[in-house]
Amino acid sequence: MEDFSTISRFTRSENGKLIKNPRKLVSSYPTFPITVDCAIFGFDENELKVLLIRSDLEVFKDQWSLLGDVIKDTEDLEEAAYRVLQQRTGMTNVFLEQVKTFGNPARHPGGRVVTVAYCSLLNIRDHELKIHDNELHWHSVKSLCNMAFDHQTVIEYCNEWLKKRIQENPLGFNLLPEKFSLRELQHLYEAILDVQLDRRNFRKKFFAMDFLDDVGEFEEDVPHRPGKLYKFNYEKYEKNKRKWFAIDF
Repeated sequence: MEDFSTISRFTRSENGKLIKNPRKLVSSYPTFPITVDCAIFGFDENELKVLLIRSDLEVFKDQWSLLGDVIKDTEDLEEAAYRVLQQRTGMTNVFLEQVKTFGNPARHPGGRVVTVAYCSLLNIRDHELKIHDNELHWHSVKSLCNMAFDHQTVIEYCNEWLKKRIQENPLGFNLLPEKFSLRELQHLYEAILDVQLDRRNFRKKFFAMDFLDDVGEFEEDVPHRPGKLYKFNYEKYEKNKRKWFAIDF
């Protein structure tokens, strides 16, 4: 329950009178910039990657950073995140989700800057970069080091958030072809979770949920024994969401 003595400090002046000028009140608050940073993860060639841009600050020369910008006075947080994504990449059909706010006073060399991190996971082959300035590149998450600002910490946090999300929701199926093999499915989860999974246990868990439909076809032009192809039954999933359980490998 709210502490009324705490509330009163924000609604009344020191002499106990109601504050009539909210603009004057806000102008008395500390002022510092708020930014958004977009951690865009992609899956390609059985590897988890993140989209980075080269920093334009001299103090971070030759270092990489997330896609971000200062939030405009008239912008909502989510609106700013989508603006950054569209302006920097040209992509418009990407879903972003707010993950965490980072506010370490020393995270920016120019002074205090609070940032709100947004995250997304997409199939790189299905999302073409339409803008290529500032050396925009996909980087392997495993190879990241010495990044600008605190973006290494931001990515690590978003990566852990992503691991949790992909185990709690069928998010990963959006990264696969419409028809996929169980080998491809396992490679996807191994890349995102950064673990080696037991083949038999992995398949047992997915078959137990009964959301995979055998399409009666096999892989073609593969250097190994062709595996059966499956589809994820989204209609059945929507009707039986409770059967999707956290995949604890």
